[in-house]
Amino acid sequence: MSKKTAYLLGILLTIILGTILYYFLCCSICCGKENCKNKTVETKQVDAPKIKDATRNAFAITDADGNFSIKQNDNFNFKTSNFSILNPVADQVEKGVLELKEYLLSNPLKTVDVVGFYKSDEKNNSAYPNLGLARANEVKNYLVLHGVPSKQIDTRGKLNDAINPDVNNTLFGPVAFGMLTIDASDTSSIDALKTACDAIRANPLVLHFQTGQASINLTPSQRQKIADISHCVDKLGVKIQVVGHTDNTGNADKNIILGKQRADFAKDYLIKNGILEANIEALSKGQAIPIADNATQAGRAENRRTEITIN
Repeated sequence: MSKKTAYLLGILLTIILGTILYYFLCCSICCGKENCKNKTVETKQVDAPKIKDATRNAFAITDADGNFSIKQNDNFNFKTSNFSILNPVADQVEKGVLELKEYLLSNPLKTVDVVGFYKSDEKNNSAYPNLGLARANEVKNYLVLHGVPSKQIDTRGKLNDAINPDVNNTLFGPVAFGMLTIDASDTSSIDALKTACDAIRANPLVLHFQTGQASINLTPSQRQKIADISHCVDKLGVKIQVVGHTDNTGNADKNIILGKQRADFAKDYLIKNGILEANIEALSKGQAIPIADNATQAGRAENRRTEITIN
């Protein structure tokens, strides 16, 4: 083989080897480009979110110290971030409520404990400290309207992130029930309640808002006061008084009307939040009872108020 032939053969082998290396090495780098013939499309599989089964709690009440026990598969249902009972209430639940009424009327030292559950991701749009207590209060109202004495019902709220709604955001039975027997000789609970109710009389809930305002935004302490007022009504049989006040601007007779409008607005707010209308009285004092100096703008703003207390 001549020297020239060997030289050409070497060049040819170099070209072939370079082509092979280019194919295996360089193409893997340029595969992201549109002109790569061997381009492969990588797909990333996204796991679908797991849908949790809806929780379904039964309507169940048992007296461990007596002979009362009921359990129905249905219960009181609610939409998420809502405290209104969904209608219709199942016939089995209504039947159980009537059985509960008869048992409590026959056993005045028994009380039913209603615990309303709420989730941490729910929005509390009620006047109560938490949505669970608002739901428990709605169930209490249902029991009272079916003849269960309010004095024999206790309500409270409890965080429970283990409950899951269905695909339509319905919570099935986010409430639980218990039954206790009161010790007639122990008056500490009722004495403490009376003290709390006296504190409300001495320091009513005061709201400041404009007549045309569409909603009332409460602070946490004001929400707790609403809960305390409701408890006083249930246990002591007192009534809620909503009193509208004005500053001294304008005609005194017209201010009576204006004060009543403010009182009615607050009363409607309480009714929407589960306080029975029969337990609320709305009235107006107009400009007659100022708590600040009407000669100043700040004083007049203080006098334009609505006070919520108990009698």
